[in-house]
Amino acid sequence: MTPLLILTGTPPFFLGVIAKTKAFFAGRKGPPLLQAYYDLAKLLRKGAVVSRSASWLLRIAPVAILASLLVAGLLLPIVGEAPLHFEGDLILFAYLLAVGRFFTILAAQDVGSSFEGMGASREAAFGALSELSFFLGLLVLSILHGTVSLNGLFEATSSRLLVAPVIFLLFGTFFFTLLTENSRMPIDDPTTHLELTMIHEVMILDYSGPDLGLILYGASVKLFLFMVFVSQILWPPVGYLGPLAIGALLLKVTGVAIGIGVVEAAVARLRLIKIPQLLIANFVVTALALLVMLFGKGIG
Repeated sequence: MTPLLILTGTPPFFLGVIAKTKAFFAGRKGPPLLQAYYDLAKLLRKGAVVSRSASWLLRIAPVAILASLLVAGLLLPIVGEAPLHFEGDLILFAYLLAVGRFFTILAAQDVGSSFEGMGASREAAFGALSELSFFLGLLVLSILHGTVSLNGLFEATSSRLLVAPVIFLLFGTFFFTLLTENSRMPIDDPTTHLELTMIHEVMILDYSGPDLGLILYGASVKLFLFMVFVSQILWPPVGYLGPLAIGALLLKVTGVAIGIGVVEAAVARLRLIKIPQLLIANFVVTALALLVMLFGKGIG
């Protein structure tokens, strides 16, 4: 019950941590830490306006996206053991994340807008490159720890592995994948509305009211899952439920959220033409981690 409460209740909070960090580096006060909760509550109280050219697909997409992300969250050992776990669940975890992207792209094209179609094509192209690194990174982690279960993968981490170069390489590549998958800087700017730069935001322009609330809440859950995953690589979860495990989790994820805020405050958004090059470079670094692991230099 505790992992489910953390999974459903805390993700919007970390959006506030990122916003506060960016505001700090910009010399501003910034929005309140709980601003995302206020925005979601406001959207849920409003009515939804749906385009006459949209079909049932646009209405079910927010629920399908959120449901796939929550099930993926049940597979991840957030604190203690994951509520759902079996051999090979890391593959299902990756595909459930892809299901969310699939429905986002499909719904963006449902209204027949060329503007949203542009964002959907960008999301599909960059997502294909990002998923290559993600799956290869999962392969390296599973070979390194000798398991294909997320639960076993993080439980199997030893203090010897934690200081291995391959772990730091994987942490770097997964952190960049986190920025890409969640449309954060320098890949995308979640606050922009410029036609030439939008990727994710352009795909959700037709949502309003509770539907938009579900989309934004789902985005915060996806970001939370990636932050937990990345933090568990360096700092595995404490093996039991309790205040210590929950406190350690919140501390780790807050640290990753501050890291995202620092990156977004320090770098500018990349030109679109540069993004595929950076995603390919990230894949090459992940392949390097695989070679380092296979030749035993990372754990020696």
